[in-house]
Amino acid sequence: MDSILDIARWQFGITTVYHFLFVPLTIGLTLLVAVMETLWLRTKDPDWLRLTKFFGKLMLINFAIGVVTGIVQEFQFGMNWSDYSRFVGDVFGAPLAVEALLAFFLESTFLGLWIFGWDKLPRGLHAGCMWLVHLGTLASSWFILAANSWMQHPVGYKYNPDTGRAELTDFAAVMFNKVQLVTFPHVILAAYMTAAAFVLGVSAWLYVRRSEGDRPMYRRGIRLGAWVALVAGLGVAISGDFQGKVMTEVQPMKMAAAEALYETEDSCAPFSIFTVGTPDGKSEKFAVTVPCLLSFLATGSFDGKVEGINDLRAEYQEKYGQDPGARYYDPSGNYSPIIPVTYWTFRYMIGLGMAGAFFAALILFLTRKGRTPTSKWFGRMAVATPLVVLLANSAGWIFTEMGRQPWVVFGLMTTANGDSPGVSPTEAWISLVTLTLLYGGLAVIEVGLILRTIKKGPDAFEEPPDPTLGGSDDEDRPLAFAY
Repeated sequence: MDSILDIARWQFGITTVYHFLFVPLTIGLTLLVAVMETLWLRTKDPDWLRLTKFFGKLMLINFAIGVVTGIVQEFQFGMNWSDYSRFVGDVFGAPLAVEALLAFFLESTFLGLWIFGWDKLPRGLHAGCMWLVHLGTLASSWFILAANSWMQHPVGYKYNPDTGRAELTDFAAVMFNKVQLVTFPHVILAAYMTAAAFVLGVSAWLYVRRSEGDRPMYRRGIRLGAWVALVAGLGVAISGDFQGKVMTEVQPMKMAAAEALYETEDSCAPFSIFTVGTPDGKSEKFAVTVPCLLSFLATGSFDGKVEGINDLRAEYQEKYGQDPGARYYDPSGNYSPIIPVTYWTFRYMIGLGMAGAFFAALILFLTRKGRTPTSKWFGRMAVATPLVVLLANSAGWIFTEMGRQPWVVFGLMTTANGDSPGVSPTEAWISLVTLTLLYGGLAVIEVGLILRTIKKGPDAFEEPPDPTLGGSDDEDRPLAFAY
């Protein structure tokens, strides 16, 4: 790996996958913490307040590390991807600016009010702050995913040959891109599933290890997490089905690569659950398949036609492959991603996601009618649930980005034409090693803080003061910092 392109791709891949470990957990936890605090207000049950503060503390740790790692993503565009940044800057400028100035400020402002406002804000308004934080995370996700969806399916732009840039012509078209409309619910539901599995796993681990007195509280966390994980998991499957059909429409090569389908199937294309083949993915030795399932996933019909890699490659070579100096020219001439990567990440995404939903359903069954197992195997299964869901998220993100290759903007610019020509391999190596070591250090800090907080468990119940009851309006009380 001695070219700037390879190093830059590895760096962006490492930092992006690492950052995305925090994103779904933060999005989902803001919702669940808001739900827990609302349940406390409605039921006056102290267990819900203890869970609110406990998982709120875990959410804040994750939020802080996620913000730090996310900032690096923006700087990488100018660091190693200057040609790409120059090409997409006019399109990306608006959604990313709105995300920073509106959505992120919304979440950070009301998160601050939630942290410091326990004894200053009326209880209903305090709970409302966390709901607004959650709306801020949704808004952030919308604008960021709109930018990513434009890379998958460019719309609402015109190409200016004089400047060599894509220029925004229709902001609404970018915001409501057909890819965006199916990607957003899929990602958000996966975030809900991830956070719910986290609440389930942590609560079950504490249930098994802690004394009898707190077990009813942990059982509430187990049941809430399991229900949300199961329902969100079903939503992920349904939204993923819609996403697969849109993906086939706008990026047929990605669907073909997901199945390692080299020859076009005119009807009833099978989907392989497991395959043993040659290292390059071109030849199948053994496979377990489901007849006609790929046709349904791709087209909505069991008799639908699915184009193969070879036919699509010939089509792209004819359309894009004539001019080596063009921004859409692929030097390899393949116009296809790394097939084993897309094949297996697609299956890891589906398989691990299904495993997480199955664990949630099984735990709901085991905890029905007031029963909750206390054996170690129950705790281990519960702890495994958030891990498999988190890995499913990462596999899905890798598939989405790797499956688009060799395009950095589909049909407009290849990845090979998007890097920074002024950066040397040595400089790129220095940034790659530095950021990898830095992120490794942050991982140790994150895991250490999370585990220490989990082992400590929720604090004893202490009802926060209600500013609407008694006291002088002009009383100068200090801010209460709960964490």
